[in-house]
Amino acid sequence: MISGKKRRLWPMSWPVLLALSGAGLIGLSTLVLEADSRGLHGWAEYAGRVLIVCAVGWAVALLTDWRLAAAIDRADISVADNLSARKFRTRMLVLRRVAGVLLGVITLSVALMSIPVAREVGLSLFASAGVAGIVVGIAAQPVLANLIAGLQIAITQPIRIDDAVVVEGEWGWIEEIGLFHVIIRLWDERRLVTPLTYFNQNAFQNWTKQNASIIGSIFWSLDYRAPLEEMRAHLKQCCEDHPLWDGRVCVLQVTEARQDRIELRALASARSSPDAWDLRCDLREKMIVWLRAQAPYALPVQRLEGRFYREGDEGANRSDHDETHERTDPPDTDDAAPRSAT
Repeated sequence: MISGKKRRLWPMSWPVLLALSGAGLIGLSTLVLEADSRGLHGWAEYAGRVLIVCAVGWAVALLTDWRLAAAIDRADISVADNLSARKFRTRMLVLRRVAGVLLGVITLSVALMSIPVAREVGLSLFASAGVAGIVVGIAAQPVLANLIAGLQIAITQPIRIDDAVVVEGEWGWIEEIGLFHVIIRLWDERRLVTPLTYFNQNAFQNWTKQNASIIGSIFWSLDYRAPLEEMRAHLKQCCEDHPLWDGRVCVLQVTEARQDRIELRALASARSSPDAWDLRCDLREKMIVWLRAQAPYALPVQRLEGRFYREGDEGANRSDHDETHERTDPPDTDDAAPRSAT
């Protein structure tokens, strides 16, 4: 069995083998220098240089990725108070991906520069095809913009791994920050993919920017006869008995008074947005059950007031009734008595 440390070091054997192969090609080119009549020794030497450069770049990339991965693993985001861990993990994840790309570009550039023919061809192309270079630069602009946006996110951190965000009307958590895209795990297990530049160019909601605690709101539409003080006392008792309430905010307010009903809003705080959602649902249900049992008269109703008149009664032909009253024709039976307003 291979231990954990040896398993991590095992990929380093490939760059070592690549470097040894390059050194072998360079040594072989010196041996066939005098007997070579077609310049094969030069190509062997160039190939050896390229292999050595690639081996060095590969080894540096592996070591860098190894160290950054170890640092990421030490940042535990499964604990309750994980703000600092999420900050560090986000910065390291972005730097890990950017470092891999930069090391790959640098290695490829140095490898090409070690071949005189490729270097001369490249210089001639850049000297004679300035327009092509501009076109390539314009085409690469989105790629560069996303790379720069990734560095900005790593430094300023408008979003972090496991942040609760609202983007394009969708609520979820930051699951992955890549080189070009951000993966958001929505509340119903869907995935929302957005480019990195979106978070530098558009407004969005981050519910865990400073801390994970949040205040949830619950609304009820009730009759004007609703017992407000009793409701406040019951809401306070429900919050104190609920394990998801963090003890900070628990209030009940009348936020609207309409023609036929009032609107009440309760505010209750929780340690995180998922806890706040569950707390809101539970408080809403408990208050409805309590109203049905203790104050059914507070539930919203539709009122209709009507008046009936016999033919010839005083006021039967009045047309200036209040617009809230409804006038209907009397029954056809002769013994029907006038009905009072309800």
